[in-house]
Amino acid sequence: MPDLHLEARDGLALITFDRPDSKVNLLASPVMLRLEELLGDIETRIARGEIRTLLIRSAKPGNFIAGADLDELARFEDARSVTAISRRGQEIFLRLERLRVPTVAAIDGTCVGGGLELVLACDYRVASRDRKTRLGLPETRLGLCPGLGGTVRLPRLVGLRPALDLILTGRQIGAIAAYDMGLVDRVLDAPTFDEEAVAIATAFARDAQPLETRRRSAVARLIKDGLPARWLTHRLMRRSVFEHTQGHYPALPEALDVTVRGLGMSVKQAHDAEAQAFGKLAATPESKNLISAFRLVGDAKKRRPTGTAATVNHAAVIGAGVMGAGIAELFAFQSIPVQVVDTNENLVRTGIDRARALLERVAKRVDWSDEDLQTRRDCLVAVTDFADLGQTDLIVEAVLERMDVKRAVLGQLEQHIPASTVLATNTTALSISELQEGLDRPARACGLHFFNPPHRMQLVEVVRGARTDDDTVATAFQLALRLGKTPIVVEDSPGFVVNRVLAAYLTEVGHLLQTGMGVLTIDQIMRRFGMPMGPLRLVDEIGFDVVAQISETMRRAYGERFVPAPIVAEVLNSGVTGRKGGGGFYIYEGGKAKRVNRDVAERLPRSAEVPAVEPADARERMVLRIINEATLTLDDGVVDDPETLDVAMIVGAGFPPFRGGLLRYADSLGLDRIVDRLQHYATLVDSRFDPAPGLVERKMFYDY
Repeated sequence: MPDLHLEARDGLALITFDRPDSKVNLLASPVMLRLEELLGDIETRIARGEIRTLLIRSAKPGNFIAGADLDELARFEDARSVTAISRRGQEIFLRLERLRVPTVAAIDGTCVGGGLELVLACDYRVASRDRKTRLGLPETRLGLCPGLGGTVRLPRLVGLRPALDLILTGRQIGAIAAYDMGLVDRVLDAPTFDEEAVAIATAFARDAQPLETRRRSAVARLIKDGLPARWLTHRLMRRSVFEHTQGHYPALPEALDVTVRGLGMSVKQAHDAEAQAFGKLAATPESKNLISAFRLVGDAKKRRPTGTAATVNHAAVIGAGVMGAGIAELFAFQSIPVQVVDTNENLVRTGIDRARALLERVAKRVDWSDEDLQTRRDCLVAVTDFADLGQTDLIVEAVLERMDVKRAVLGQLEQHIPASTVLATNTTALSISELQEGLDRPARACGLHFFNPPHRMQLVEVVRGARTDDDTVATAFQLALRLGKTPIVVEDSPGFVVNRVLAAYLTEVGHLLQTGMGVLTIDQIMRRFGMPMGPLRLVDEIGFDVVAQISETMRRAYGERFVPAPIVAEVLNSGVTGRKGGGGFYIYEGGKAKRVNRDVAERLPRSAEVPAVEPADARERMVLRIINEATLTLDDGVVDDPETLDVAMIVGAGFPPFRGGLLRYADSLGLDRIVDRLQHYATLVDSRFDPAPGLVERKMFYDY
């Protein structure tokens, strides 16, 4: 069966995308050639008067078109070849746009990248009111710009600023937001979407009704997108792009330029500029690394662990604090009934209110109706007695980060729940194997490490204790996927993966503070490297108390290389708590860092006029500690392979994806060179830089 097929009846032609043996449709080259062939057939039949309207739809539940085939794109090395592919696709979409009959796109499910560019070439767009219907242009997240006319048609349809918002952020919006923007012309109810879409197209075919599209007037376009407005928008956004990316993502300024300048060109010139930009970007190392990172994360979700996963129909979260409420919201978002448990009824109510507030914020982004929101609010149930947990399939314990407290809670829980219930503890660094001691059913216990805040952070570490069985791991992994997260399976080890590697990084940051290097200097060094925030901003975000706990756990477990600099204890005991308390290394107002905290800065050593450590050396020391500890983590068998570790660092620690992954970046530097530099610092600074055996023994982490 072909990826798309054509049928015609009563003056209506229907093109249906349906890629065989796949859950999603992709615009691979054979699909584009087939589309071109069908358009030729349609043109002939239009000339004979047989077709009066074209409807384009998908047969895939929850998916319209998910964009280009990245595997195919990765095979092209040079810009010229990719530019030619872009031009060819543009020509096909121009042919669709120029059909002499109304064209209707019926969007039900994911419509992103080339899929959105295809529907932009249609006259009329209807979308389903379903949370799976998402529209966007994510190309810049892959180091690219739209290449099939998206930078040309979108700003002419919705205006320059809304178009740039979608193109530069790569974010996806729902059907209602798309309607409000003018991107779609009608929103239809999901249960009857197919029938209504066909009815609309059929009415056009039978009655030649005029299309009531949401087009802006020429006057509105001139006022909002005239030359002065374009110039100002371009200037302001270019500055903002650099501030946010430090120049590491060339796709963003390129996409900005081609979109803004394209509005002042003819359509033909604008398409040509877009194709040139697309080809140039596809050949950059940043794009290749971003695509590699994207595929790494996608593959991680497909690597299901051994064991049979049970379906979680009822869940509970023990602990109604900030973390517990955040985890409970994840269950409610997916319409999974969840009991929020605390012995203090006021705390439970506060936790549920916090979770419901998170749901209400989400509702504004995903086009929920009032009924949709209420259904999810009702999933959150307050409980103060463990005896009420008899129907739970999985429980997440999220109480105080102390071994004695967690063991006591888990032991009590076991007396009130079915033997099949999975007991998952949310811990940053405590031993799962030790928590299993004293449990009657240790095989049903595991770690489920969510990162803070749970509604934003995508990584979940599924931790296998010494006695955890395969079915428990499989159930926890499958649940994390269902909650919309990226799970990885890790063996029980202090700090697991992310916190262990981050602890090494932050330990080195402490030693740099000890030399007199300033807070802003350290943070700026790593921002320029590509980290989403500097390490001291990260400490504020995590919280001084949590950092202190993790630091002590790592020191006890791994010894000298995690011994903190003397200044660290003074800062951690200074009374500040981080962002949650309004101040840490920075002062926060309205949740945003405003300035360096003078009270903390005055406690820090001051550098001489000639700095003890040059910025380039400071950056190298921090990055080498990250690579070295990651290698030791891999050597210790905490994860099975470099791919899993790279996913953990990209998704959980914010390692810059334009570098392709931490260990892929190490390969690009050369392991011999890394070992040489580590030995240099081990001699010059301290033995904490002693190279990991795996760095000495390997030639590379990946087989290329």
